[in-house]
Amino acid sequence: VQLQASGGGLVQAGGSLRLSCAASGRTFSSYVMGWFRQAPGKEREFVAAIMWSGGTTYYADSVKGRFTISRDNAKNTVYLQMNGLKPEDTAVYYCAARDYCSGNGCYDRSYDYWGQGTLVTVSS
Repeated sequence: VQLQASGGGLVQAGGSLRLSCAASGRTFSSYVMGWFRQAPGKEREFVAAIMWSGGTTYYADSVKGRFTISRDNAKNTVYLQMNGLKPEDTAVYYCAARDYCSGNGCYDRSYDYWGQGTLVTVSS
C-alpha cells in the first residue's frame, strides 16, 4: 500500500490542524492505521492508532484528549484531528499501516508501510 500524508503547516499554540493520509493499493480497510511523529533530534514516537473498522483507537498519553484519529474506509483515508496544539507537538508526522496489532503492540514502530511525512510547526 502507498501512503500520502498531507495537512501539515504552521499554527499558533492552542490552534488546530487536521492531517490526512490517503492510501492506495490493497484494500484500505484491511489495515490498522497509525500516526507517528519525529521531532528534531528525537526518535520517532507513537501518536495514535485505529483498528480496521474504526471501533478501537489508541493514543499516546501526551496527546490524549487533544488529538482524535479517525478513518473513512470508503475514501481510503485516515485523519488526525489535532486540537490544543502545543510547541512540543512540533514534528514531522508520519502515517503508517500494518496488518495486525492488538493492545500495547499497536504502539511500537513495527508498521509495514510508511508515508513520507508532513511537517507540523507550532509557534508559541
